[in-house]
Amino acid sequence: MNLQELGWSAFFEDAFEPYKREDVIPARVAVRHHGPCELLTERGPLGGITAGRLGEDEQPAVGDWVVARPVGQERKAVIEAVLPRRTEFARKEAWRRAVRQVVAANVDTVFLVSAFGADLNPRRIERYLTAAWESGAQPVVVLTKADTVTDVAPGLALVESVAIGVPIHPLSSVTGEGLDALEPYLGVGRTIALLGSSGVGKSTLVNRLAGREVLATQELRSDGRGRHTTTHRELVPLPGGALLLDTPGMRELQLWEAPDGLAATFGDVDELARGCRFNDCAHQAEPGCAVQAALRDGSLPRERYESYRKLERELAMLERRQDARLRAEARKQLRTRQKSLRNTSY
Repeated sequence: MNLQELGWSAFFEDAFEPYKREDVIPARVAVRHHGPCELLTERGPLGGITAGRLGEDEQPAVGDWVVARPVGQERKAVIEAVLPRRTEFARKEAWRRAVRQVVAANVDTVFLVSAFGADLNPRRIERYLTAAWESGAQPVVVLTKADTVTDVAPGLALVESVAIGVPIHPLSSVTGEGLDALEPYLGVGRTIALLGSSGVGKSTLVNRLAGREVLATQELRSDGRGRHTTTHRELVPLPGGALLLDTPGMRELQLWEAPDGLAATFGDVDELARGCRFNDCAHQAEPGCAVQAALRDGSLPRERYESYRKLERELAMLERRQDARLRAEARKQLRTRQKSLRNTSY
């Protein structure tokens, strides 16, 4: 594969310019393990190890373009730098740590995969859309398992009510119905990330698009919940020239700094808010509140507004925790400097 088939563009060419020399080449991260990476290059696949000088926040993610230095005649390379990202799908790390985790880098389109049936949760779709819009990639909702319902119309209407202005494609990976609608997104060198909870059929869809079984699939558990069939993120080249980035199913997606994504997902709420009498309206009991008026007459569903408020509070809490962490780090650095000054004064 040449660089263009791997997603190389003028953006990355410019970013690579300062590193150009005979002993390094551009490479794209296809798989990231706990330490090593699998790289795609014009020379073929290489195993990659990051240089020791790269800090924790400089580590590559799947989809990244990196500066790689091949090691002799071995099929290995040292990753010396990570090029700037054109797009970045990030989430907050699980549990309490306020740490960013990059799920996919340099993605053109994000397929937000859900399934007809019990998994079809509009609140989850709103959350995924918020993160997708913030990433800079184009979100597309893909609804799988259309063959399991007699009528897709109710599910489509539910998703259309929250994915405003976003393409929505119902399909069946079993029968192949609806797969043709995805072709416009799968051009040569285009990168598509699949995101969704376990059991929605992401791996089955990857296998169908690839024309072969590249990822293992499993049946749903007895309680109807999905199993984690994909255990790592992987960039899979498709026969038509696109690259598909599959990700492990997410039980929960915690947002990371997504104010623009929130505004894009809930554009209807933002539009209503601009009609409030007061610019600083909290949409509670203020006179002339257009949001409360829409809630009363039913033009804004209360569940959607509550979802918006929940995500808004979550982002505000994350911002406070980040500020607290930065203050703690600053205090720690100050104590270290003070201790150093006391030691040097003797």
